[in-house]
Amino acid sequence: MKNKIVAIIGLAVLGCNYASAQERMKPGMSEFYSPVPPVVTPGEEMRGGGFTAPSDAIILFDGKDLSAWENSKGGPAEWKVKDGVITVDKSKGDIRTKEKFGSFQLHLEWRVPKTIQGEGQARGNSGVFLQGMYEVQILDNYNNSTYVNGQAGSIYKQTAPLANAMRKPGEWNVYDIIYTAPVFKEDGSYRVRPQVTIIQNGVVLQNNTTILGTTEYIGFPKVVKHGEGPILLQSHGDPSEPISFRNIWIRKM
Repeated sequence: MKNKIVAIIGLAVLGCNYASAQERMKPGMSEFYSPVPPVVTPGEEMRGGGFTAPSDAIILFDGKDLSAWENSKGGPAEWKVKDGVITVDKSKGDIRTKEKFGSFQLHLEWRVPKTIQGEGQARGNSGVFLQGMYEVQILDNYNNSTYVNGQAGSIYKQTAPLANAMRKPGEWNVYDIIYTAPVFKEDGSYRVRPQVTIIQNGVVLQNNTTILGTTEYIGFPKVVKHGEGPILLQSHGDPSEPISFRNIWIRKM
């Protein structure tokens, strides 16, 4: 009983000391002024909708050419560029950025043709691969059903999106992707798994989602140790009409 009384008195004293310390605090004691965040000028509204890239972004496609891109073998990227838009050329395969990235914020806009045909996965199928390893699905899911971990905004064959935010065929969709690169142990296993937040057309589809490993078409995720990697756009080769991209930029984090 005596020990309990001593403990209670001790807690009361600590509480009084804490309250007293709080009373002696001044507002400035919990304020800090450095390091000062860098100034980043936001993009400006473009004619036809959307915004230009912020001032510290790396422009991956400015509507003119594919100089920032190459094919999957390291040769020239040969997708079609016309009127400020890239259109997938299925005969030329995937394209990827020449530069490699770790953690980043990625912005890209994509559109399926107004005359799109097909159903399920054979309807405007493409994808954006983060570090060349992990696919965020691109697909026309406007009135088009498929397996949910394969619809637009899914981490392919892993995590279904929280919503279906598709616009009608012929209208532009916007992806804003915030990606945190993985950290590996010496034995090649994850120390910290990759994580991603995906916003489509202002709607959160993935909220700090953990990526389990590679995004396999057949089978389950694999852990493959890697370093920085490119942004890769997929030429899926399905029979539907090819999709288009515009206004692609990235900010390193």
